[in-house]
Amino acid sequence: MDKVVGSAAEAVADVASGSSLAVGGFGLCGIPAALIEALLATGVDELETVSNTCGVDEWGLGMLLAAKRIRRTTGSYVGENKEFERQFLGGELEVELTPQGTLAERLRAGGAGIPAFFTPAGVGTQVADGGLPLRFDGSGGVALASEPKEVREFDGQAYVLERAIRTDFALVHARFGDRHGNLVYEKTAANFNPLCAAAGRITIAEVEELVEPGELDPARVHTPGIFVQRVVHVPGVEKRIERRTVARADA
Repeated sequence: MDKVVGSAAEAVADVASGSSLAVGGFGLCGIPAALIEALLATGVDELETVSNTCGVDEWGLGMLLAAKRIRRTTGSYVGENKEFERQFLGGELEVELTPQGTLAERLRAGGAGIPAFFTPAGVGTQVADGGLPLRFDGSGGVALASEPKEVREFDGQAYVLERAIRTDFALVHARFGDRHGNLVYEKTAANFNPLCAAAGRITIAEVEELVEPGELDPARVHTPGIFVQRVVHVPGVEKRIERRTVARADA
């Protein structure tokens, strides 16, 4: 039952090129920074990532992006990443843009064993009708576009069918974790982490504080250990702010 591994490098050692990854975080809040750095060091490429954003230039998933390690990404917000924009418009990166709530539910459904669901989000747009650019050709044209999705009416309202997401691995960050893999997230740093943790076939959690089994209040556990296969202790992991804003001195 002891799921603790000795280092982030050991935790991601079996992530192979071409693997799909669900990565927790919202912007830079709650991202598994240590695991991402360790994954970068392995040299794997052709990765398919699922995350709310793709980090920023040179931090978070942006490091993997800058090193040309990501082939395809699914997310809901491009964010502050100029390299993301360059690769997407240049035809180097395949991108599936998904409404944020739909992305959250696709991950949740994957973890719950639900293959698909209907949602009103996206009805009447390219999300449902198809034609959303997935990959450009580098010359301003669309090389690959999304296919139309099934739309069905329930009680007089139209809904679009969305497929659940399951990935080979999930990388998440938690404030507290025990040796059995039970996780507690810190306030807004929870964000997409619980959803990603459930959606991964192999879930790897980096935790700031590692405690012994029984020390966590069961009522406070956000992700039960049944969803987590590996835990790595990362005290003092670096955290960055995506955009720092301060008040004027005269305010």
